[in-house]
Amino acid sequence: MFVQQLEPVADSLSLSALVAALPLVTVLVLLGGVRMRAHYAGPIGLAVAVLVAWLPYGMPVGQTLSGAAQGAVFGLFPIMWIVVNALWVYRMTVRTGHFDVLRRSFGRLSDDPRVQALVIAFCFGALLEALAGFGAPVAICSVMLVALGFDPVRAAVVALVANTAPVAFGAMATPVVTLAQVTGVPLDSVASVVGRQTPLLALVVPLLLVALVDGRRGLRETWVPALVCGIAFAVAQFTVSNYLSVQLADIAAALIGAAALVAVPSARRPAEGRVRAAVLTGVRGDDLDGDDLDGEDPRPEVLRAYAPYALIVAVFSIAQIGPVKELLAKATRTFDWPFLDVAAPDGKPVGGNVFSLPLLATGGTLVLVAGAATAVVLRVAVRDALREWAATVRELRHAILTVTSVLALAYVMNLSGQAAGIGHFVAAAGAGLAFLSPVLGWFGVAVSGSDTSANALFGALQVTAARESGLSPDLLAAANSSGGVLGKMISPQNLTIACAAVGLKGREGDLLRKVLPWSLALLLVMCLIVVAQSSFLLGWMLP
Repeated sequence: MFVQQLEPVADSLSLSALVAALPLVTVLVLLGGVRMRAHYAGPIGLAVAVLVAWLPYGMPVGQTLSGAAQGAVFGLFPIMWIVVNALWVYRMTVRTGHFDVLRRSFGRLSDDPRVQALVIAFCFGALLEALAGFGAPVAICSVMLVALGFDPVRAAVVALVANTAPVAFGAMATPVVTLAQVTGVPLDSVASVVGRQTPLLALVVPLLLVALVDGRRGLRETWVPALVCGIAFAVAQFTVSNYLSVQLADIAAALIGAAALVAVPSARRPAEGRVRAAVLTGVRGDDLDGDDLDGEDPRPEVLRAYAPYALIVAVFSIAQIGPVKELLAKATRTFDWPFLDVAAPDGKPVGGNVFSLPLLATGGTLVLVAGAATAVVLRVAVRDALREWAATVRELRHAILTVTSVLALAYVMNLSGQAAGIGHFVAAAGAGLAFLSPVLGWFGVAVSGSDTSANALFGALQVTAARESGLSPDLLAAANSSGGVLGKMISPQNLTIACAAVGLKGREGDLLRKVLPWSLALLLVMCLIVVAQSSFLLGWMLP
């Protein structure tokens, strides 16, 4: 058995945490500074994590490699499993021409690209996050924005920044459910606090999106629909997560936010001419004229264009029905991971020794079922559907390498004690813990690309630190998840997915430099919210 050490470097927690951060720092420097492609930076970061685990942290090489293999498998299934199948559905809509129908339908809601960014990246992206998560919203929404004329870099940045407020309740609330499981805090309690933090982000993000599309002019001219959309989204997310169903929080917020946005008269008002739209989107004005956007599509074809996403909603909804959920869960296989025997510093075995393989009760399989139904509705031949699936895998081969290597890195850091060392270092902040608590979640998501993984990584630590410092365990547990959502836009996993979706292979470093300032700025906002909620300023907000 390998027992994790928190202070292996000179018996110093601070020095140990500094060494433990080397793998993540390596990846971020290679991406943002050296501008190396992510599918090269990921394996290099993994190699650094393995060396740190083996040398200063003393983890046997065999167990280190076994832990890396487990992370790689998790990266393939369920994470890339859901991304591949979600993009497969998209490719079938492109093949049949129904993606253009959907694009024109969204375009007819408003020809203003700032409003289109809100409808697609914020509202529709939140719906995809609620149903699938794990990168699917970034992939699909960025492609839709490019199809509407957005510059690929701008489309990717907008999709990444928009994928924040709904993340904590994404994938049918998997992150907060995981948080409740690992902390022992009741789900209703922790979800209610998260539902009083992320809605505050939802008030800011739509305003930020219109500024990203059109700068100060966009903010000045479209702040009303952006604010209305954000308020409607926030109120719905708060109400449903606190009083109705945690799993339905993002679905309700996305639909109500979109309805409120469309109801604003200024959101439906035509933009100031095609030339203005061309300036905003980077497409020549004559490309935006004519039948491409203005043509009317037959109603049956419009219904077919929306059918794939309606089928995804239906399949995921059916999967949440009690008997169906139990039936799907029976296919889950749980077993001891080979060559892995790790104990936490207190001597108790860590959860990573056991691996769970949800063959049916996972988002990727459910999207696959919806994709098969989509092929029927869109009249795609079986042979063509299989070809599109194979082409999707081929297109994502570099993203698959990046995601598997980054998840392998995250698992090595977790199992060797590197992540715990960093977590304890942050938790030792004492009075500053309330401020740094969201930072810990942000760090976890930046490493793993998943709010669920960050909650599993640091959730219990946040609760322990809260009790030792006299703060609310519910508050700091929720802060881990709420801060984590802001690390998703800078995670190598999501950056790679965004680049692959819009044809920016090898440009992950460029995206990182564009979204990092916004990630840090929003993280600061969340830190201040948590500090205020831990004091008399906003303490009244807590249940």
